[in-house]
Amino acid sequence: MNTTYDTTYYDQGTAAERWTRAQLFFDARDYAGAARVLAGLVEEVPEQTGPRLLLARAYYHSAQLRRAEAELREIIARDPVEHYARLMLGRTLQRQGRHEEAAPHLRIASALAGDFPQE
Repeated sequence: MNTTYDTTYYDQGTAAERWTRAQLFFDARDYAGAARVLAGLVEEVPEQTGPRLLLARAYYHSAQLRRAEAELREIIARDPVEHYARLMLGRTLQRQGRHEEAAPHLRIASALAGDFPQE
């Protein structure tokens, strides 16, 4: 199959059309396909959290954990109180066996979500 054609398909359409396509791929559990669409979209609109967060989730679900980690760290650098990104970063680090690194992110995510330990 022609690689140029494949790349063109994933990059085809307006940003809104690609966002919709990425969500369809994600909902169909084609996480690698979603990531291919989202990578270009994130490059085009790096300031938007939604596409980058979905890209991180697609990477996570397709076991591209280092890539997921990089995207989540970028989100947190831009918005330190983005609790879902903190939660996902903690889970991504756990999945890599990096439990000590994960713990603070999971605690912050819980606090930001209003989940405090009962005493």
